Amino acid sequence: MHGGTDSDHLRISATEREATNQLLADHFAEGRLTSAEYEERVDLVLAARTRGDIRPLFTDLPAPHPAFLDSEPGAEVMSPQTGGAVAPAETSDRSAVTAGILQIVLPFGTGRFYTGENRRATFQLVCTILTLGVGALWPIVDGIILLLEGGTDGQGRPLK
Repeated sequence: MHGGTDSDHLRISATEREATNQLLADHFAEGRLTSAEYEERVDLVLAARTRGDIRPLFTDLPAPHPAFLDSEPGAEVMSPQTGGAVAPAETSDRSAVTAGILQIVLPFGTGRFYTGENRRATFQLVCTILTLGVGALWPIVDGIILLLEGGTDGQGRPLK
């Protein structure tokens, strides 16, 4: 993405930080980042104040990039799962409340399977199994975040 530098001075929100961290996690899961690089970039995202602070973190990574970095009007959002474009106004047919409750009640990625985010759901399931249940904290926290802030489905559309 080659968004203009006019928007680089704008402050980023907590939702934009979360989306940025999720995209970095996807790149890490794809093997594009080492553990040290991933941790360093997540720390930089947490310390970032503006869009300009985030932009350099994606210069060496292929799409998807955070949608807010593309400052052009009517810009398309890149789906983390398919890499395809999704219209920004398009909303998922899946519910954030349902996904969040499933994550909390059945804490092994059920809510993420429901939203179509199969890669993350599989990681949560494997983590829960390998840690003999201790890893269920990840899906529970993920469920709470879904309930409080919403999220996206497997095609990058915001949950209703």
